[in-house]
Amino acid sequence: MTTDLLMALDLLVSVLTAAAWAGAGVIAAARRPRTAAALFAVALIASLARVWSVLALAGAGWWFVQEKITFVLPLLVAASAAATALAGPRVLRAARRADAASRDAVRAPVVVVPLLGAGYAAAAGIVQTFLIGYPADPGTALLLLAVAAGAVLGTWRAMSTRVPGLRTATAATAVAAVLGAAFVFLPSAPATAEGSAPEAAAAMGEMGSASHDHSAPGGSASAMGGATRPVTDLRGPATPPPGGAVRRFELTARTATVTLSSGRKVSAWTFNGQVPGPPLTAEQGDLVEVRLRNADITSGVTLHWHGYDVPSGEDGVPGLTQEAVPPGGEFVYRFVAAQVGTYWYHTHEVSDLGVRMGLYGTLVVAPKGTAATGVDLTLPVHTLGGVLVTGDRDQPLVRQAAPGTPVRLRLINTDNTPHRFTLAGTPYTLVAVDGTDLNAPGTLGRVGLRLAAGGRYDLAFTMPSGSAVLRIDDRTDSVRLVPASGSPGEAAAADNASTTAAGAGTTADAGAASTAGGETADWPELDLTRYGAPAPTPFTSRSRFDRDFTLVLDRGLALTNGRPAYAHTVNGYAFPNIPTEVVREGDLVRLTVVNRGRDTHPWHLHGHRVLVLSRNGHSVTGSPLWLDTFDVRPGEVWEVAFRATNPGLWMNHCHNLSHADLGMMLHLAYKGVTTPFHGAHGG
Repeated sequence: MTTDLLMALDLLVSVLTAAAWAGAGVIAAARRPRTAAALFAVALIASLARVWSVLALAGAGWWFVQEKITFVLPLLVAASAAATALAGPRVLRAARRADAASRDAVRAPVVVVPLLGAGYAAAAGIVQTFLIGYPADPGTALLLLAVAAGAVLGTWRAMSTRVPGLRTATAATAVAAVLGAAFVFLPSAPATAEGSAPEAAAAMGEMGSASHDHSAPGGSASAMGGATRPVTDLRGPATPPPGGAVRRFELTARTATVTLSSGRKVSAWTFNGQVPGPPLTAEQGDLVEVRLRNADITSGVTLHWHGYDVPSGEDGVPGLTQEAVPPGGEFVYRFVAAQVGTYWYHTHEVSDLGVRMGLYGTLVVAPKGTAATGVDLTLPVHTLGGVLVTGDRDQPLVRQAAPGTPVRLRLINTDNTPHRFTLAGTPYTLVAVDGTDLNAPGTLGRVGLRLAAGGRYDLAFTMPSGSAVLRIDDRTDSVRLVPASGSPGEAAAADNASTTAAGAGTTADAGAASTAGGETADWPELDLTRYGAPAPTPFTSRSRFDRDFTLVLDRGLALTNGRPAYAHTVNGYAFPNIPTEVVREGDLVRLTVVNRGRDTHPWHLHGHRVLVLSRNGHSVTGSPLWLDTFDVRPGEVWEVAFRATNPGLWMNHCHNLSHADLGMMLHLAYKGVTTPFHGAHGG
């Protein structure tokens, strides 16, 4: 059973346990001993099942059961034992007799209160897991214990006019509640991020208007024992490397109404009046220079080069690497196009809203000196105004290509959530992921490709004699390629009927595709960790790591931007209170990213590509995977690593930008790098 299923089962059992204990108490108070006895039996069985589910979940890692082992189970076991000892014999005796005296006896406080108390205890455990979240601490445990005890005392007082020791018990409960609340709500500096240097300070940066000290992440200059340098010194060169050209672009952010291919008009935020923004292209070794202007985006704009390892001063994170460009302002970005492949750019100021409204575009860097051949389509997928669009089209893009023509489809997911792609009508290969070529990719067909938010896939194939159809989420035709030499009837059918696509062979069948219907929902999902062939890597899971960070992703009550919220948290904190990960240049760094929540989190580290070491404890057996965005699904544990060779101050966040906006982002800082900027920057 997967960890995700175990988490769901544990939730179901915990709810059943609370309902059964509370139900037994309520039914006993209603003088129905036989029903109360039945619910009592169910509650006992459910409590034992809860113990089993927690122990089974513990096999996935301590992160998934920390609060359950330290607080939830002990409280449940103690309350269940008390209810069994005090109420159990009376309920069973009354159920056997079922006379008037028994019905009256089962309503006694000594029966009802322990049963309801067990229900309160089980409910407190649910609150700890799903409202407070990871990790459990003495303050929250004490507060929840006080609340449960207060509920028991209140129930006892309501059912009995004479309660021995009520004042003493109430006073103790009040003291526990006050102490617990003090632990939970009094402001305190978060601890150093796990694995970071001992002198690392609390997280730097704010998303919001409050100012903060960026003088030296990780401590003062003297504490670090070395000179500091501002992030503004970490900029791209003014001239290209020998043999490279200068590629100049101008992007102006403005509000506009864009017209989609269907004629539908959508209010949008645009670069140069279009969505997506103008495609940026370069050859390896060129100097890319982009002048960003802001016409009327009142919140400000920046440009972040998603997946591209630019110098930190070019990364486009407002309040950290630059100030946001206000209306009437401009900023010039420069970086060498060192990485070949498919990338994209987007604003990072209030990015949840800005990207959703259309402030994004594509960046493609070709190998030096290669001539364009065949069909090469760059396909950013986005939900704009509630409509799924590929590029600027909310209708299928139809292209003709002669059979035998090489075709490359560059898929870019610019949404907050994953998309599933299928290609029918031809065998193909997945040649690159997140801009990096895979080693010995095999032939694919009849499989689904799940693409994380922010991620990119490059598909390559030879144009078949029939049509090929790219579909999104098993329901929307995105691209239809039809043979240029085909009959007019064949081309028209491919152009007008979204359900007539040819099926592809299986992964093992590299031959010509056979005709099949357009349904793709039952196609299995490709496991990237097993695709392609292994190859040497500069480090492995057995390497010695200089820094080792663990990020436990969850939901819970936390302070974000100075306000309490039901936030998306990392290690129990929300931005800007999440401790900064501090590294030195040259460090080998391992990140363990754990998702114990119910949402998928596409994790994205700026300025670095990470090598996937393992997923759920299983090493990668296919091609090495160098990613800049990876989907951490509920219950998953990813281990990735990188060499810290790009000095700067970097965001490390969930690329479901609404999650980042609700707290799920932090910083990775190189020792000695500072920033003069203060103020808001968006997730």
